[in-house]
Amino acid sequence: MSEFDWRSPHVYAQMEVAEIDDFAWEYLRRNGDYQEDYRTLQRARSLLTEGRKFRSRWGLSFRS
Repeated sequence: MSEFDWRSPHVYAQMEVAEIDDFAWEYLRRNGDYQEDYRTLQRARSLLTEGRKFRSRWGLSFRS
């Protein structure tokens, strides 16, 4: 996960033109439970099974 300086005026200036999914991502990536689940997913032996659980829990969908 990328890290941003939340105190940076530049980062917040970008949010003035952000879409709703940008706001959702900012909230999600700062969530400690999400971060732990993401680390667990990275260590998973079965990405197919664990990936489904991960996407379901966090309401994520990915374009194919």
